[in-house]
Amino acid sequence: MNVELIRDIDEREFIRRLIGILESDDKDVIAGAGKDDCAIIKVGDDSLVVTTDMLHRKTDFPSGMSAWQIGWMSAAVNFSDIAAMGAAPVGLLAAVGYPPDMFYEEAAEISRGMHDCASFCGTSVLGGDVDIHDELTITGTAFGKAKGGQILRRDGAQVGDLVCVTGTLGGAGAALQALLDDRDVDSDFLKGLFEPVPRISEGRILAKSGCATSAMDTSDGLAMSLYDLAEASNVGFQIYESKLPVDKRVEQIASNSTDALELALYSGGDFELLFTVNSKHAKWLRGKSYLTIIGEVVNYEEGVSMVPKYGETITINRKGYLHMKSSENINV
Repeated sequence: MNVELIRDIDEREFIRRLIGILESDDKDVIAGAGKDDCAIIKVGDDSLVVTTDMLHRKTDFPSGMSAWQIGWMSAAVNFSDIAAMGAAPVGLLAAVGYPPDMFYEEAAEISRGMHDCASFCGTSVLGGDVDIHDELTITGTAFGKAKGGQILRRDGAQVGDLVCVTGTLGGAGAALQALLDDRDVDSDFLKGLFEPVPRISEGRILAKSGCATSAMDTSDGLAMSLYDLAEASNVGFQIYESKLPVDKRVEQIASNSTDALELALYSGGDFELLFTVNSKHAKWLRGKSYLTIIGEVVNYEEGVSMVPKYGETITINRKGYLHMKSSENINV
C-alpha cells in the first residue's frame, strides 16, 4: 500500500498519476483528462469542450475582493480555459458550498458576479448545486463549442514557429504583491487580479484564422505555461526579455529590474493566451495590436530559455502558481 501524503507530491505529478487512472477509450472523446485546457468531445461534425475548476476562500480569493468579484473570478477561470481552446462558450454550471454564517446578500452578489462574467462571455449560468460548507468553495464547469477543426490544442507547436501572448504580463502578480506588502494602491490597480478577463474573442479569432499551431492560457504564470506547452508539443522555447509586454503595474511594485522580470515570468492570474504561430503568418500577427511576439519554438533538447537584454542566455525555471499549496504560498 502506497503511504505517500498528497502534500508531499508535486501538483503536476499528482495530476499525471490520476490521469493514468482516468484514460478513456470512447471514440467520441477526442481529448480526455489532462490533454488540454479542456476535454474535447466529438458531437456530430463539431466539438464540445468542457472544463471544471474549484476555488476556495482561503487560497484563491485574496483579501479585499468583493462578493461580486469572487463570483466573477469563479466564472472567469473556467471561461479562460474555453478561450484557450478557441471555442464559443455555451454555458456554466456552478456548485457552491456556502458557510452557514454568510449573509444572503453576499451569496446573491457572488451569483451576480458569475452571471455578469457569463454574460460578458456571451452565455449564461445554466444552474448547478448549493450546499453548506465550512469554507466558501466554488466549483465551476464551463462548456464551449467549436466548428469542425476550428479548435486550439496544446500539442501542435513546431520548431521555427513564433511564440506569442495576448495582453500584458505580471499585472495580477504585481497586484497580489501589493496586497501582501500592504501597499496603498487603488481599486483600478487591483482590478486585473480581482476581475480577470477571459480572452474569448481573441481565442475565437485565432481558431478561425487557422494560424495558431498550439495554445493555452497563462493563469499559472508564463513560465509554467511555457513548460506545459513544451511538454505537450515535445518542443523547447527561446524567449526574448526585450519583447516581453510587461504590465506597467509591475514597474510600480518591483524594487528593481530583476524583481520586475520575476513577476512577469512567474506570477499567475493574468489569464492571457500563450500560443504559437507558423512564421509565415508573421505579417498577420503584427496587424493585431493585442498580440505580442515574444520568442520562437526550438528543439526540445534546448529546453525553455530566455535571451536577456544583457548577458548570456539563461534557463527559465519551471515554477509558477501552485494550487495545492498553503495560503502562504498562493503565488510562488
